[in-house]
Amino acid sequence: MIIRGSAWVYLAILIWFNCVEADADFLDVRTKLEKDRSGRKGDPAEKYFHESTFHPHYDGRFADDQVGKEERLDHLTALIQTFLYTMADIGAETWIMHGTLLGWWWNQKILPWDSDLDLQVSEETIHFLARYYNMTEYHFSLPGLSSGRNYLLEINPHYMIRGTDDKLNVIDARWIDTETGLFIDVSTIRKNWTAIEDGVEGALMCKDKHHYFEKDIYPLRDSFFEGFPVKVPFEYGWLLEEEYGRKALTVTQYEHHWWNETSELWESMTYKPPRPMRKKPPPYPPRGRPSR
Repeated sequence: MIIRGSAWVYLAILIWFNCVEADADFLDVRTKLEKDRSGRKGDPAEKYFHESTFHPHYDGRFADDQVGKEERLDHLTALIQTFLYTMADIGAETWIMHGTLLGWWWNQKILPWDSDLDLQVSEETIHFLARYYNMTEYHFSLPGLSSGRNYLLEINPHYMIRGTDDKLNVIDARWIDTETGLFIDVSTIRKNWTAIEDGVEGALMCKDKHHYFEKDIYPLRDSFFEGFPVKVPFEYGWLLEEEYGRKALTVTQYEHHWWNETSELWESMTYKPPRPMRKKPPPYPPRGRPSR
């Protein structure tokens, strides 16, 4: 189990693979499984990333079951720390978004009920990653793991398609834990040329149909997330309210957790149902005297 609390991880080995233009085959990337647990066989041929058959937030090429809830947060923490470290090391700008940004807003940590992470990059950055770093694997030494952990950066070749019609490939890249199958979804912010031509200045879009303005995202703000330097969108408050509603920034009980203002942590609600009331038994007749 990964020990939380250590902010530093160390890049030990960088292994290069040839860039791919089609699905990364199970036999080419598998680490321990004998059977592919991805949904590849049931997915349309045009879809590149295939979520597992047992959970949509796992890669079935690397795992055949979910990790326990108690362990998952540790693995996700290592996932985001290693990704942020690697992107900073190679000079690729990225920022957190969606539920990951909401976790940052509360306490700069992953929401304990989350099972995935979301980050964004610019169009320039996704081209850079695809050209130089697609299918590269990184080995990190992590606290509590004698053998360390490998992470794969995989770029969806459909990232070249800019429009929202490519509904099967809205995720442009993934950072994948090759031991647990957990991953980070990376999507690309692009200029919305259709809106710009209609006179909407600074219009941006993602393939997943999220729409923004440049002033919503830039200039990016510097902060920390899970102990690591991170960038967040400029108008983070407005973006969160727009996506999740104002209550998401104020509700203090959610998904069987409650917000502890003292510790500034989401604590698990250990609910124990009340014991059922037992009916009082009728009094026994006095010994030696028959009942009537």
